[in-house]
Amino acid sequence: MARIAGRPQTFEEMYAVPESFLEIEIRNPMTHGVGRKMYTDYEIVCMTNIPAFKLRHSVVRRRYSDFEAFRDVLERESTRVNIPPLPGKVFTNRFTDEVIEQRRDGLQRFLEIVAGHPLLQTGSKVLCAFLQDPAWDKAQWM
Repeated sequence: MARIAGRPQTFEEMYAVPESFLEIEIRNPMTHGVGRKMYTDYEIVCMTNIPAFKLRHSVVRRRYSDFEAFRDVLERESTRVNIPPLPGKVFTNRFTDEVIEQRRDGLQRFLEIVAGHPLLQTGSKVLCAFLQDPAWDKAQWM
């Protein structure tokens, strides 16, 4: 606004905390189990000052099947919002570092789009719970 008015921005205006922000990072994939019971989960770090979120900083772990359930609930909950697809299922070599990193990157992009949508930020009950509740259970939303 200050630039439109014809004066340069102040230092405080340039570097102050934005009115509202939401930063999400998916990191630290970990593979658990043995044989057919193996799965990989991912750490989701969320930092925000959006009032709809209960916590300003949270860290939770989610596996791919949690993302699938989350996406299904979002589609049912938010009929006015087009929910993007998840990265595809992988059936072979799914525990290689390359495949895990590709999936992590795809899940990161998915969450950035979904969490960045203003209608979902303010109107979705499942979004805040998925990003912040360590006890999130897909069964309670299905």
